[in-house]
Amino acid sequence: MKNKWFWILSIIIALIVTYFTVFQKTETDTRKEVTVWTLQMGDFADYMNNIISKYESSHPNIKIKWIDVPFSEGDKRTLAAILSNNPPDLVNLNPDFSAILAQKGTLYTIPENKLSEYNKDIVDSLKYKGELFAIPWYATSAVTIYNKKLFEQAKLHNMPATYEDLAKYAQQVKTNTGKFIYIPTITENDTMLKILNKYGVNSYQNINNNESIKLFNQFKSLYQNNLIPKESITQTHREALEKYMSENVVFFQGGANFLSMIKDNAPNVYKVTDVAPQIRGTLGQNDFSLMNFVIPLKAKYKDEALDFGLFLTNKENQLALAKRTNVISTNKEALSDSFYNSSENLMAKARSISAKQISHIQPVMRQSNNQKDINTLVNTAVQSVLLNKDSTQNILNKLAKNWKNLF
Repeated sequence: MKNKWFWILSIIIALIVTYFTVFQKTETDTRKEVTVWTLQMGDFADYMNNIISKYESSHPNIKIKWIDVPFSEGDKRTLAAILSNNPPDLVNLNPDFSAILAQKGTLYTIPENKLSEYNKDIVDSLKYKGELFAIPWYATSAVTIYNKKLFEQAKLHNMPATYEDLAKYAQQVKTNTGKFIYIPTITENDTMLKILNKYGVNSYQNINNNESIKLFNQFKSLYQNNLIPKESITQTHREALEKYMSENVVFFQGGANFLSMIKDNAPNVYKVTDVAPQIRGTLGQNDFSLMNFVIPLKAKYKDEALDFGLFLTNKENQLALAKRTNVISTNKEALSDSFYNSSENLMAKARSISAKQISHIQPVMRQSNNQKDINTLVNTAVQSVLLNKDSTQNILNKLAKNWKNLF
């Protein structure tokens, strides 16, 4: 009798196991698996997994397969994947590389009416030939970080608002403090091009115009008169930050995240630090950096990828990320949240300034397929001008010619 019940119980258990291993597996396999790639979000796995869990709960027919890619490998791996027949459905990229992919015709067009809740200037910056190819995620916009103690010692009464102001106050700072006003990292990547864009100079057609010559000569005068460090010709923002933390410069242009570095590494400097809007040009717009999502044209689940992308970047989820990382939301409702309208501490003040700045970013600098070559030409021209190797006009005429030959 015992053996009989033992066998009956064994059969029941076997049937239950079979149900969960076979039938449940079949049910799971019927879900659409949407593959999502992000860049360097591994430290925020709990944030991402929570969003994925919420989305899957309300979309039982969808399974999100999340893959985090190292930032340094993002462009290379994305290009290889997009050229294949099985790319991810939603990919986190920067707008520069996204624009290159759009130019190559490899991206799905995003219906613009789906992004009515997002900052219009940001959305417009993601268009190529009038069509939208990306969903904005989060942004940063540099502020002017400055040393209040050195500002007072220099007997400055007004904050510099433009590059002309910096040039005008440079001698006064040097005379009264023995320090430099700032270190312009004008040969780092596309820094000089971004500055030129603030003056409406943005192509080989106007790189040698009077506005450009004036700006190049302004930096030349500062360099030749030892009013900016000689290292300005080669060093990056990291060295500029070191100069600021060692109290050798009054002003530093950087994102709010640099305040944390100053606080941790130079607490005494942090105590006398304040922030102001970033330095502008004649057009009055601001620089910004952005991360976005694109959908490859060959993606298997384009509609589902778009839906998840909009969920990931909605007000609630953007604010949650901003509060963890201090980035700037691109969703209009999120930007109107009190989180971006506070000056209770230095970090909050910087965040509030940055949030306001991304509503004034047009015209943005557009990237080209051969952007690295353009950067090299411009940076070489900067060095030639500063070192007085030829007249600025001749150097920029040569730059215009070499730039045009890239196309």
